[in-house]
Formats: sequence, C-alpha cells, structure tokens
Amino acid sequence: MPIEILMPALSPTMTEGTLSNWLVKEGDTITSGMVLAEIETDKATMEVEAVEEGKLGKILIPAGTEGVAVNTPIAILLEEGEDASAIGSAKPAASPAPAAAPAAPAAQPALAPAAAPAPAAASANRVIASPLAKRMAANDGLDLTGIAGSGPHGRIVKRDVEAALASGGAKPAPAAKPAEAPAAPKAAAAAPAPVAAMKGLTLDDPIIQMLPPFDAVPNSSMRKIIAKRLTESARDIPHFNLQMDVEIDALLALRKQLNERPGADYKLSVNDLVIKATALALTRVPDANVAYTDGAILKFERVDMAMAVAIEGGLITPIIKDCASKGLATISKEAKELAGKAREGKLKPEEYQGGTFSISNLGMFGIKGFTSIINPPQGAILSVGAGEERAVVKKGALAIANVMTLNLAVDHRCIDGAVGAAFLKELKGLIEDPITLML
Repeated sequence: MPIEILMPALSPTMTEGTLSNWLVKEGDTITSGMVLAEIETDKATMEVEAVEEGKLGKILIPAGTEGVAVNTPIAILLEEGEDASAIGSAKPAASPAPAAAPAAPAAQPALAPAAAPAPAAASANRVIASPLAKRMAANDGLDLTGIAGSGPHGRIVKRDVEAALASGGAKPAPAAKPAEAPAAPKAAAAAPAPVAAMKGLTLDDPIIQMLPPFDAVPNSSMRKIIAKRLTESARDIPHFNLQMDVEIDALLALRKQLNERPGADYKLSVNDLVIKATALALTRVPDANVAYTDGAILKFERVDMAMAVAIEGGLITPIIKDCASKGLATISKEAKELAGKAREGKLKPEEYQGGTFSISNLGMFGIKGFTSIINPPQGAILSVGAGEERAVVKKGALAIANVMTLNLAVDHRCIDGAVGAAFLKELKGLIEDPITLML
C-alpha cells in the first residue's frame, strides 16, 4: 500500500515550513536514512531523511512551496511490487487523516466552540510513527505507546512494529475512546473563560488602503513564529522590569589588557565579558535561573545562555551551554561561531533550543537602555545598553565614568522582585570588579 511522506515537525515551535528543495526525483529508489528534501523552518534550513524504503512514486508539494503545514502529505512512496496505478486509490483515503486533525487547533484556537474536539486529535498523535507503522499496529491491535522507535528523531517505523509483534507485544489498543472522553470535559471547562483572539490587520482593511504607496513583503515562517511567540509572551507572562547602571571602566581596562597581551590569539568583546559575568551571577543567585510551569518552578542546574542575534528577516537565540563553567576565551570563540552560523542559517536545533536565560545587547547601536520581551519558557531576559561617558558622583564630587545601563525583564510568576534585585546586585559587582571573572 502506498506510504505518504508527511511534512515533519523539525522543532517544537514549528507549525508550517517552506519546502525549499527536493534532493530526489520521482522514480528514485529510496532507502531509510536517505536525505529527501530541504525544509526551511522558522529558524533554519534543515534536511529531511527517509524513514521507509521504496520508490518515490509522486511528489505532491513542489520545491519552493511556502506555508506547508506540519503533517501535510508532501510525497507518495511506493512499496516493493507497487506501481504508479496504486497512487490514485490510496491518496484520497489517507490524506485527510494526517492533515485535517492538526490543522484545526492552529486555524481556530479560540474563535468558536466547534474547535473543541481538536485536543483529542492532538493527544492521540503524541506517538510519533510512520503511516505504515500505524496501519500495521491498527491491523494487529498493537499499542504503540511503549515502543521505542529506531527511525529518525525516535520515530516508530515498520521494523519496530514487526519486532514488537514477533516478541508477542500485540494487545488491544483502545486508545481512541479514552482519548476522546477526557477531551470533551477539558474543552467544556475552558469554554466559560474564553480568551479574546487577537485580530491583526490584513491588506484588505480600509485603514491599510488609506496609507501611502507601499511594497507588501510577505511574512516569512520565521516572522510569523516571532509574532506568535512574542505576542503570547507579552500577553500571558506578567513582566516587570528592574534597571541598574554599572560603571565599566575597570571592565574596559581588563579587556584592553587581555587583548593586547603578547601572544593573544583572540579578541574579547565587551559582550563576551558581560555574558561571563551574567552566567556567574546566575550561579550565585540560582533562584533567577528558573522557568515557570503550572505544576512546578524549574530550577536549572547549569546556565545555558541564549544570545539574541539579529539575522535577515528576524531574530534567533543560539545558546552557549554550561556558560558559567567556561573561560572567557571559550565563550568568545563559541559566541562568534554561533552568531556566524545563525546568520548563515546553519544552526542545528540543539544549538538554539533549551536555553535557561537570555541576553539581548543593542549597545553596539548606541542604544542607551531598553526593555525586552521574555523568551518563554525562560524566567528572565537581560537587556544591555551602550557604555558611554556620564557624569557620576563619587565621594560627594562630580566625576566622569563609563556607564552601562542594564534592564532585567522578569516573569513575576517564578522570580520575585527581591530575587531580581539580588541578581542585578551580583552582576554589578562582577562587572565593576572584573578580575573576579578570571578566578
């Protein structure tokens, strides 16, 4: 029976992507693990590998197509002994199932009660398996829940089902009815407290038609995801901001000394030093290195520092893992490498997912101070302004010092004001006495 190749979800935030390039053509023999296509997600361009074996019977979505929803069939794979005549009969029956169910929650999250059954479909699809594996499991009454997949990203494939059946693992799988039953009360409980849907402007709105001439640049996948996530963060997370000025004369002097020493094979930036100081401050005030969930506050055992990097068409936050334990040279090297890969669109998912704290630095643009929106699920983000000469009072007299403004945006659900203030106090001490960064 023909197998549908579906648009994969290549990151937790991905709902759609651009099928930028096919690396195989119709009629090619496909083996498991073969790279089939390149998919542009909201963050980067990634390769898609084959899970099943067979012959590529038909390409359903041509290269260059934008806005392809996750789980949409993009091609048909023919199994051994099948020919193109099998495609027509298989396609109508199989296509609606993967495409229709996931599309419902994305299209109408809070517009109408009719979308209520969607959670059942979402919970039923938690098991990641190929279409063939699901059909085989359904035919033999095999529950896929406890099976470890051997395909890419842990996907359950044909050989996993065959192994489970051979070991006597077949058992009735009444998953559909239990999934449907609890879903209805959930939807009903949510109904009395509807969340107003945000309505954006469209090109057809009268107010747009009154504007002067303009070029309409279509929103990229990245821009759509940025808009969605930051809207949710600003709307749902109770932000508060703490601001502090720090003197950086000693920091600048240390940087100059390190960069000019004989044999120096790297050049530190002010941002490298601030990243190191921030990571150390978080180890001293671990209650600021946290994230909020409805069930618990997550206190992280290490600092994975996410750096905001501006790229063409958007923003991405590559991560320096276990930042507090690394030296300045390592931090500087990794920061430059990650920023370069980000601008080239070559970051891997593990290089930009999972940070515990974020830093956004606009000082190089001369911005004195600013506030940022928290990058969920993190609990805070630090905004770093430009260092500049300012008048300060020292021992009752006016003086000139290089001063930088730091602004900490905090999720009040998991970080209280006193904790945020303690973190900034530690950070100020590290920056104004930077020799401590070397200890």
